[in-house]
Amino acid sequence: MKQRCFWVTDSKLYQEYHDTEWGIPVYDDATLFEFLVLETFQAGVSWSTILNKRENFRKAFDAFDYQKIATYPESKFTELMQDAGIIRNKLKIRSAISNAQLFIEIQKEFGSFSNFVWGYVNKKPIVNEFQTKAVVPATTEISDKLSKDLKKRGFKFTGSTVMYAYMQAVGMVNDHTIDCFKHKN
Repeated sequence: MKQRCFWVTDSKLYQEYHDTEWGIPVYDDATLFEFLVLETFQAGVSWSTILNKRENFRKAFDAFDYQKIATYPESKFTELMQDAGIIRNKLKIRSAISNAQLFIEIQKEFGSFSNFVWGYVNKKPIVNEFQTKAVVPATTEISDKLSKDLKKRGFKFTGSTVMYAYMQAVGMVNDHTIDCFKHKN
């Protein structure tokens, strides 16, 4: 049996996410935006809730097309608020729309969102050597700086804890514990 990180449950969905996505470097802006939306909606709820609703989010938010989301009219907001398949939090839904607009602004400034966000780790993943759950941080100095920068630009639901989870998800940091089969991959 494969040894996985401490947070992985018996859920096949969780295991697949851990084995095929979490901690693998993502440089594609579309995928980086998808994770930004998912992580901001995750604030205050479990990641398993987000994973279980991910396909619903994908349908509701037009496959996470940030160009389209940035121009959502009020009628689309109302539609999203009535969609039981996603988390119907008006502030988070509004933030997905405004964050899409700001995401595009960052692309214009840096050439891509990837250039912007990966600049915080000198364009390569930070590989940590954590042995136990107790030593894995919830935030770091880098997630603090990224969070501050995004908030200064107007992003919502991008606190340091959310941004560290984002950094883990998109592989900016490799926080697979050393006993996990993915640590060296």
